Amino acid sequence: MDLTDLDAWQERVPYDEFARLRRESPIEWFDEEPPNHGFWSIHRYADIIEISRDTKRFSSAEGISFEEPTAEDMAARRTIIDMDPPDHTKLRRVLAPSFTPRAVAVYEHFVRTLTGVVLDEAIPKGEFDFVHYVAREVPIRVLARIMGLPDANLDEFIEVGDKLIANTDPEITDVVWGRDDTDEYRMFPFRSPYGKQLWDMGRELVHERLEHPSDDLLSIVLSAEIDGERLSEVDLDNFFSILVIAGNETTRIAISQGILSFCENPGEWDRLRSEPGLLNSATEEVLRCSCPTNFMRRTAYENVTFRDVEIKEGDKVILWYVSGNRDEEVFSDPERFDVGRSPNPHLSFGRGGPHICLGAHLARLEVRIVLDELCKRVKRFELAGEPARIRTNFTNGLKRLPVAVTLI
Repeated sequence: MDLTDLDAWQERVPYDEFARLRRESPIEWFDEEPPNHGFWSIHRYADIIEISRDTKRFSSAEGISFEEPTAEDMAARRTIIDMDPPDHTKLRRVLAPSFTPRAVAVYEHFVRTLTGVVLDEAIPKGEFDFVHYVAREVPIRVLARIMGLPDANLDEFIEVGDKLIANTDPEITDVVWGRDDTDEYRMFPFRSPYGKQLWDMGRELVHERLEHPSDDLLSIVLSAEIDGERLSEVDLDNFFSILVIAGNETTRIAISQGILSFCENPGEWDRLRSEPGLLNSATEEVLRCSCPTNFMRRTAYENVTFRDVEIKEGDKVILWYVSGNRDEEVFSDPERFDVGRSPNPHLSFGRGGPHICLGAHLARLEVRIVLDELCKRVKRFELAGEPARIRTNFTNGLKRLPVAVTLI
């Protein structure tokens, strides 16, 4: 299978192909259409961990997707995930205190109350699109509380974020990367005009917070200093865009894909409802199987011999988390959805090296509470139609998940 074939990814995740590659070709070179130059594809868990830790030889600073941006492009739109230490470490220190387990625990009551309101509106419908009515509602409203986003603009944030993260799906965006000429947008996030729109929305909020500081995350970042200096306008633009996108989209994907797994494995839903002590392990299994971000890219900063393969300076290296999460050497019976799986050292938040997801504790809290509140209300999930996947190989997103629920 061509791992860059987005139409194929829209049909399904190629788990069988990744299983073959883990067995037969753990590291393989794939050619790409010009102007791109091809990439090394990494499929095994241990190799993904090792490369993630080696930030001196495998850099994030050239971007984390298949795109090959220029230095000028990256200077304009570099976020924390496009940085190597020490720059990454310095910016992470600004954000990390807001995402520790203790800091996140403060939001538990809010998340539970919000989830209850969302579910009590959706569940009585009996049949509904779970993505639209539940999975997209909880994460963005939690993020709004933490960042201080105005409730009145949340639908706009969702719409713009969707057009960015799904910038390869013509059903979602009218400017499609890989199909349309996007050169004039190359210095905006995701090489999209909607990246500029998100920046503009962020600048309005920044201006308001500078005049009226609060205790939200945006105010904390505005007052922070790195090496004695406040963040530049470019840094603030990109900080805002990555938090709105990563803090919303990935958790939405985990929640919706988790419910799809329970639709396909009703016995595991029965098991979770009858054994509440499995809630934490069920949360981790949802995160493993959903794997919201399929891959991250690194770029070789020197010639490297890795597992007897000669990787040249400048080569792209794609770390397939979606493959590592089903590595038979780490996970027994990895194709099975098992709410009691333990241990479960999945890669869905990254693992090894400095780029572990800052929002991991918050995402776990949201997924766990959504599952817990659903257990109190829903006896059974069933598909009420065909799920619709986003046309992308970067995330594991669903556009639609029609479900029918049996109430308790």
